[in-house]
Amino acid sequence: MKDSMMTDAGGRVGAVTAAVAQQVRELRATRGWSFEELAGRSGVSKGMLVQIEGGRTNPSIGTLCRVADAFGVTIARLLEPAEEAPVRVTPADEAPVLWRGEHGGAARLLSGLGEPDLVELWEWRMRPGETLRSADHAHGTREILHVLDGTLTVTVDGVDHQVDAGETVEFHADREHGYRTAGDEPVRLMMVVVTPSGEWDRRTRSRGPRPS
Repeated sequence: MKDSMMTDAGGRVGAVTAAVAQQVRELRATRGWSFEELAGRSGVSKGMLVQIEGGRTNPSIGTLCRVADAFGVTIARLLEPAEEAPVRVTPADEAPVLWRGEHGGAARLLSGLGEPDLVELWEWRMRPGETLRSADHAHGTREILHVLDGTLTVTVDGVDHQVDAGETVEFHADREHGYRTAGDEPVRLMMVVVTPSGEWDRRTRSRGPRPS
């Protein structure tokens, strides 16, 4: 995903930034990690992590991905505390917008599950001319995209794949990949991201068990 800043037209950016600050602080404290340890595991600089925990920065979607991978949690877990309720309905206006394209596109994180694997459900709307680029996710991560409207070009390891409305593409996302609109029509798609559970250490490219 393009490393653009987290944004929300509904005015929830302040609340989301505060939630991320609290969650990162608590998750790091629970594990007994220093800022240096989290920086090494996530690939996010110590200075940025200090800013995040202090609620003094609006982290990008790429930064959120790396921090969530290091902790072995979903991005949704970083945005708000986990809830134990057996049923949860999220109003449409509460789904945070975590990416905005330069021509008006947007991506909303609709939900996230933490067990047994990490699962995220996204809605993407891309305008003509918009492109998303993503570095590799944690090892074993897979993405499933279903195009509802328009035509999308998905690039994985430098190879383009055209996906038309009504078609679904699934691929390994633990390598460089990206998406762009194909043609002059807007694209609307649903995305599911699935990552094996466990803390991911980018230094050793290895996964450890998630604390109980």
